[in-house]
Amino acid sequence: MAIDAFRHQSVHTPVYSEWCTQIGVQSNAVHRLEDIPFLPISFFKSHSVLQNKAVVQKRFLSSGTQGPRSTHSLTEEALQIYRVFSREAFELLYGPLEGRPILALLPHYLENGDSSLVEMCRIWMDVSGHERNGFFLDDRKQLIRRLMGLKGCQPAPLLIGASYALLDLASFGPMDLSHVLVMETGGMKGKGKERVRAELHRELQSILGVDLIHSEYGMTEMLSQAYATAERGFVCPPWMQLRIRDARNPLDTTNSKKRGCINVIDLANWHSCCFIATDDIGEKRKEGVAVLGRMDRSDIRGCNLLVV
Repeated sequence: MAIDAFRHQSVHTPVYSEWCTQIGVQSNAVHRLEDIPFLPISFFKSHSVLQNKAVVQKRFLSSGTQGPRSTHSLTEEALQIYRVFSREAFELLYGPLEGRPILALLPHYLENGDSSLVEMCRIWMDVSGHERNGFFLDDRKQLIRRLMGLKGCQPAPLLIGASYALLDLASFGPMDLSHVLVMETGGMKGKGKERVRAELHRELQSILGVDLIHSEYGMTEMLSQAYATAERGFVCPPWMQLRIRDARNPLDTTNSKKRGCINVIDLANWHSCCFIATDDIGEKRKEGVAVLGRMDRSDIRGCNLLVV
């Protein structure tokens, strides 16, 4: 399926077609995953990454605070894919969303607008249908009261938040959220020093009274998400894959390195580009890929990781 997607997009997505031409990759010469070229993620800032003659219905913008923001233009079909796949990716690991209370602590993303993360949470809330679902900005005390009032609820309530917002919530602690599934999405947004993920998790676990902090790996440029529990790597849904490329040779896509930069295959990106070379540093683990940080001199963006 990935090779079929490559052959289609190398013809019908102009910026990707031009990239393939510039690096000397011909469509008919690609027969393995290892031969597929990955588009540098920075192209989402400088070009329209979209198939020919596509009609744009919505645009997702990155949450970056410096320089131009990445833009992912979506067709109506792409929006439908996002609605289905963002639900299925979560439910594959955590079970049904239906009836699960969802509380989203994403103030920066709400304020910036056009966030794929906010849209994902809205989709989840629509599926959940729980009367206590909601987004929260600055009223942390109201959020704590809402969470405490959900003890005994099944499935367990989900609290999803940016790292800085969860740390701000923890400043009201200690508290007992042992009945809550707490998930961080990365991102300090310039509101504090960037944290090593393990350090952040230990602090949140201690103050929020939970045994485990879950993590979501997603970004504006892709329509799918991966999830991690504890110190294991991020686990992808079947239509998504995280691969490791040589940090010194961006055209080495053999996935032979244990540690290097992360390439993403996301077949949900049929309308744009399924093959993205990110600026994230990753390491293969027994289960999945751990995200360790971001390459030097690349942007600190909010949706996906904590810098080491």
